[in-house]
Amino acid sequence: MKNSIRICASLIALFLFYGCDQGIDSLTQVDPGTDATAPQVKINYPTDGVKIKVLEGVTSITIDFEVTDDIEIAKVDVTLDGGKIGTYSNFKDYRRLLVKDLVYDTLTDGSHELSVTATDMEGKTTVVSVNFEKEPAYTPLFAGETFYMPFDGDYFDLVGLKQAAKVGTPGFAGEGLIGTNAYKGAADAYLTYPTDGLLGTEFTAAFWYKVDASPDRAGILVIGDDADDRNQGIRLFREGSSTNQTIKANVGTGTGESWNDGGVLEVTTGEWVHIALSISATQSTIFFNGVAVRTAALSAPVDWTGCDALTIGSGGATFSYWDHKSDSSLMDDLRLFNTALTEADIQNMINVTNPYTGEFDGEMFYLSFDGDTKNKFTNAEATVIGAPGFAGEGVRGTDAYAGAADSYLTFPTSGLTTTEFSATFWYNLNAAPDRAGILVMGPADLERPEYPTVQNLRTSGFRFFREGNATNQTFKLNVGNGTADTWVDGGPAASLDPTTSGWVHMAFTIGNGKAIVYFDGEIVKESDVSGVDWTGCDLLSIGSGAPRFTEWGHSSDASFMDELRLYRKALSQEEIQSIRNSDL
Repeated sequence: MKNSIRICASLIALFLFYGCDQGIDSLTQVDPGTDATAPQVKINYPTDGVKIKVLEGVTSITIDFEVTDDIEIAKVDVTLDGGKIGTYSNFKDYRRLLVKDLVYDTLTDGSHELSVTATDMEGKTTVVSVNFEKEPAYTPLFAGETFYMPFDGDYFDLVGLKQAAKVGTPGFAGEGLIGTNAYKGAADAYLTYPTDGLLGTEFTAAFWYKVDASPDRAGILVIGDDADDRNQGIRLFREGSSTNQTIKANVGTGTGESWNDGGVLEVTTGEWVHIALSISATQSTIFFNGVAVRTAALSAPVDWTGCDALTIGSGGATFSYWDHKSDSSLMDDLRLFNTALTEADIQNMINVTNPYTGEFDGEMFYLSFDGDTKNKFTNAEATVIGAPGFAGEGVRGTDAYAGAADSYLTFPTSGLTTTEFSATFWYNLNAAPDRAGILVMGPADLERPEYPTVQNLRTSGFRFFREGNATNQTFKLNVGNGTADTWVDGGPAASLDPTTSGWVHMAFTIGNGKAIVYFDGEIVKESDVSGVDWTGCDLLSIGSGAPRFTEWGHSSDASFMDELRLYRKALSQEEIQSIRNSDL
């Protein structure tokens, strides 16, 4: 018995020795003098660059971070914008601190910096910081706006304050027309979002789109109830080839469907295009860049029965049966509305969210003539005299200006009367009438007895016009310097045969002691000028000499004009050639 007791005592002593010496928590005994590295800090939330989006002006944030050290942590401090919000000095595990629930409850709008400072027992310190932002609560910019997803690094609806659900692995473009990023589709990938509060008798979806034609067909936006028929909801999709893609829509009306065959996008341009689908109780309309391209009648309002999910970037579960599956294109600034937006509404939205600032250096005025006469810089419409029209063709875009008898456009010249000046445009000559004004910025001829019927004061501003016959038209520029006028008359070198000329790119520049006229980027005539004086030049006339250059019959021009731009500088020949080539 005594032997047995001795054996038991020995075993207990042995166990206690190894337990104390080795450590029951399997931690390795380390000589403090071997502490080799500073603490490691990892901030899990908020991450660098995150944007917090909530309705409240002041909100709370839960901070999540981790600190580790090879020997022992002595202290951890957490600061927000330089103010201490947390301190840790007692640790259950002296080599690892894991914090998932540090709450800061007075976070305000704006940019913030969160820092975690960790110090070990030897005084070695590590500081890790992240910068993040609490964005102000989004207020819808437009009447009827119910949904806004800017795609700036997340799939968050700023109106409904919900994230879209991901299917597969959609991504981001690394670029965006508006903001910092855009949605980029991927194979077998798309987003879904609940339709609660988004659907009504009227509906509009609007977004910027850069088409990728591979695959050759895809769903873009779909709200459907099932894959059995198309009698409910909507389907906006594309199909075509590697060079052209047609954007189409299908609308379910309960007992039937309506097809809108939309319009064609040129894939090779690689341009962002604003697309909108507007649905009223009686029709659907597809718009490109704020211009209606096709309208289709509805036999009844759209039927939303069973349509509980919006699919973004694919035909999804309800419209993939004709291979309208995932779309690899880019999408930016997706907005939904509970009203049928008009053309004016959509153009206003484009101008508010993506104001035009010019494509070329010095550009200050731009008329594209794609179904309207708006200066893209200001969104101001021209004053229309008479009944000019549109050509039904154009060098760039969907249309061009078409002159008519006793008809022209005018704009005020505010902001256009610069020390140097240039104009560029495309021109398709119609020689009847045999003379006409094209662009005129001149003063009122108040001293002339026949005023206002006849005017021809040329001591300030400019007059660009043509004259000749049915087979030869000469183009001339006249510039006033304040006391006299200078003629830039190229004669045969500045002449066109209207029977063969077709579209010609025209330009003239005033500055650097010269006034120069160009055809298709080549100089046809230049003259020395001392400068241009703008006294009294408060009106720009387009497509006529009227009302201020009429004495010699240079009235309305029946020719076509496209892509009119004015500049606050004298363009170089290289710049003019580049502008011309960019339109082709």
